[in-house]
Amino acid sequence: MSPYALIDRPSPFAPESAETAADALPVWAVTPADIEAGTFDAAALAWARAAGFQAAEGAVLLVPGPEGKLAGALFGLGSEGQCHPFIGGKLARTLPEGTWRIETASVAPETMALGFGMGAYRFERYRKPAAQGPRLAMAETVDAAAVRRSVAAVALARDLVNTPANDMGPDALEAAFRGLAEHYKAKVTVVTGEELITRGFPMIHAVGRAADQAPRLLEMRWGKKGAPKLTLVGKGVCFDTGGLDIKPSSAMLNMKKDMGGAANVLALAMMIMDAGLPVDLRVLVPAVENSISASAFRPGDVLTSRKGLTVQIDNTDAEGRLVLADALTYACEEDPDLLIDMATLTGAARVALGPDLPPFYTDDEDLAGALATASKDVVDPLWRMPLFKPYEADVKARIADLTNAPAGGFAGSITAALFLKRFVTAETSWAHFDIFAWSPKDKPHAPVGGEAQGIRALFEVISKRHPA
Repeated sequence: MSPYALIDRPSPFAPESAETAADALPVWAVTPADIEAGTFDAAALAWARAAGFQAAEGAVLLVPGPEGKLAGALFGLGSEGQCHPFIGGKLARTLPEGTWRIETASVAPETMALGFGMGAYRFERYRKPAAQGPRLAMAETVDAAAVRRSVAAVALARDLVNTPANDMGPDALEAAFRGLAEHYKAKVTVVTGEELITRGFPMIHAVGRAADQAPRLLEMRWGKKGAPKLTLVGKGVCFDTGGLDIKPSSAMLNMKKDMGGAANVLALAMMIMDAGLPVDLRVLVPAVENSISASAFRPGDVLTSRKGLTVQIDNTDAEGRLVLADALTYACEEDPDLLIDMATLTGAARVALGPDLPPFYTDDEDLAGALATASKDVVDPLWRMPLFKPYEADVKARIADLTNAPAGGFAGSITAALFLKRFVTAETSWAHFDIFAWSPKDKPHAPVGGEAQGIRALFEVISKRHPA
């Protein structure tokens, strides 16, 4: 089944057929050097020169044909090698309706197609949908299935993050989780409410117990037993008020995105299952809302985790690491070959690296190298940060084993990662991704709003280790 059926939106790509490609209108994606050298269609070149088209990055010039019909379009790439890698996304927003094909020697066809697909994204759940946009006929040299899969996964992550908390609480996140599992015939189990205590997930329960919708741990299994074990854990805090240490209104405005870790691991799981990778996949999402009521957990409380470590609550707004701790402990009980967690965990990560460069943490040198290479290869920015051992002292508490909010305010992303590390067995290959899951500015391939981060690089690493 197409992944687009899961996200309930039309594909930005035309059906694959020779007839479709032949009938598609050409887009000549060119640099100023191409215009000077005259290296493309003669009629389009003459029109470009007559119109004074300079091939500035992202500029579009429609090319007329006989009888007032379109003959194609010119698309500027700017100076050779200097354009945004996914500049093709601008075409999805500027070309008129119809089927198009891109002709260029300057940018890889697969990169142009991926940019077009990601740039076509619109979140229109709460308003009248825009008119049908252009569709792209991909070049024969492009791995069309891979591009469609990546674009659909990015759209899934964005949709989940963009949906406000009144429609994306723990109940709705569970429904989305089950929908993904059903689409790919995966198995789901859920531990909900008071059962979290009896089943040994006390910190997930404590964080979510103040909300109207019960806290829960979502678990999905797919693949073949005996295959390499891959476990994905995603922070699913559907809204974060900060708890009793309440956030100011300005900091609370985008807290619908605090389940961005869950959204991204679900999108990554979609890619893995859609590609049929030979892995034993397990997905864990602690789904909660950090709310305020008489039953809310308090500053100064001491919680006992699933692992048995005690945690002093020095700030109820540092709740994500608490729910992840129980989930990571549970994940390690089955000795995964690779354990990945993704979370919108700290503002400190954004202070250090900004919104578009998520840090990741791992002690596995081979994994770190593979992620760094994949990040560059697929243009999915990531940056390794250190699990700096001397900072472990900052995670210690006065009356408990650990604090959830070290004093001092320094190295907040690192100390959060070191906190999580205490719940991962030493022999486990593990990486933690402290993502933002949000694009604060329009980009050629991404409007302002929810964003997928790191999943294409992760898929590149996983699929190379375990090719279908």
